Amino acid sequence: MSNPPDLQQLRDAITCGDPGRSMPALVALREAGVEEAVPLLLLGLEQEAFLVRSLSCAGLGVKRNEAGWQALVRAVEHDADANVRAEAANSLVSHGLERAWPLLLEAFRRDDHWLVRCSVLSAVAEHPDACSEKLLELASLAVDAGDGTVRAGGAEILGRLVKQAQEPTASAARAMLQRLQADDDHRVVAAALNGLQG
Repeated sequence: MSNPPDLQQLRDAITCGDPGRSMPALVALREAGVEEAVPLLLLGLEQEAFLVRSLSCAGLGVKRNEAGWQALVRAVEHDADANVRAEAANSLVSHGLERAWPLLLEAFRRDDHWLVRCSVLSAVAEHPDACSEKLLELASLAVDAGDGTVRAGGAEILGRLVKQAQEPTASAARAMLQRLQADDDHRVVAAALNGLQG
């Protein structure tokens, strides 16, 4: 049994301004309870280094309470760094897809950074509660995106729907994939062809 972490030491390390000290301290919060960890993770979100903020978001997906949820919502909407917004979106899903869904959909529509959009796509696609209708709605937004990586991610979800979803969702997914065979990005074309081979 490991000793409980020294919270004051961790607080000092998290707020010291040196990511090399802050990040191990944030990782050490895995050993702390939710009530001890969340205030320190919230402090991490206030730091200048984006890696520290990003790791704090990841921690708030594991140590979950209402204060952490509110902080993640603010991060996904307002943080200046796409890495942090992407990690915040990912962690929101850990709080439950049903609750996170409207925020994720809004973030996907509003935030055109490929990293944020791909994070939303994978977090939703991998969630056990993701229903076909949600996946189709998100994938249809993705395949209209300007970024090829995002379109390819949407095409992969559509391929899954072709194989696994009930009608009419499967047919709608198939029709979108057929259109994507003419995409100008070879990754999107490959994902579309792969999805249609179901």
